Amino acid sequence: MKFGNFFAPMLLQEVEESFDSSNFLYELKFDGIRATIHVGKDTFIIYNRRGKDITNTYPELRKIQEKIHKNTIVDGEIVLLENKKPNFSKLQERSHLKDKRKINYFAENHPVCFIAFDLVYQEKELTNLPLIERKKLLGQLPDNNYFIKTLYVIKEGKKLFQKVKEKDLEGMVAKKMDSTYQIGIRTKDWLKIKNIKQELFYVGGYQEEENKPMVRLFLGEYKNNNLCYVGKVMVGKKSKFYKQLIEAERKRISPFWNFKEPKIKYIVPKLTCEVAYLERTEKNALRQPVFKK
Repeated sequence: MKFGNFFAPMLLQEVEESFDSSNFLYELKFDGIRATIHVGKDTFIIYNRRGKDITNTYPELRKIQEKIHKNTIVDGEIVLLENKKPNFSKLQERSHLKDKRKINYFAENHPVCFIAFDLVYQEKELTNLPLIERKKLLGQLPDNNYFIKTLYVIKEGKKLFQKVKEKDLEGMVAKKMDSTYQIGIRTKDWLKIKNIKQELFYVGGYQEEENKPMVRLFLGEYKNNNLCYVGKVMVGKKSKFYKQLIEAERKRISPFWNFKEPKIKYIVPKLTCEVAYLERTEKNALRQPVFKK
């Protein structure tokens, strides 16, 4: 690891259930953009997890440099908070901006902040220190409106995850307190538990391609007796559901009041399926949908 140069951040494995353990600390999983910040008296660089320099996209974060003068690398998440909750849709809008005037407008009117959860360098590499020691060093860095250190609890993972569900947040992270920082590695030392929702949706159409093992389902839900399109999900052609799908009664026009596309085989929306998803977007679309049954 070299200060100012990109390195791939340590990654998390996903598990389905929350748990309690005296060997782990637990913190909120923030819905944002993973990033590492290299900051010192004469240096300020932000890298995303793939190594792209995104410093100029978030000029408001340069205020972090006012408080940190030693050569430091912090790992964390860029988040856009709205009503005290992360708004990933607006953050995505920020991340795609190229025009400097628009970037400056959003920086002033819809600023992001950096949620810091690990300190991996401070005048020297700290990756071989246990996580709990790195957390103590991170705790010595000052907060401001743009740099916020994440809080954590020890042992009580289930209790924290219950709060996550009550507040409808993205999820929780569990990390072994004695874990070292393993650059670019996905290990069981760091785990993520997502707050997954699961609902029943109507299938209004499907799309398939020759020689492809999957078919794309177009999903909807009824609102005021109208079928409202909410997104699409993939299902395998070898599944029992696919047989039901191709035998369903066809429909010439889209059954959705708010969606139509060419090359879709529309069906009468009687067939339903269960889909797990992370959240709804501002346009009511499912985010990260997964077919369940």
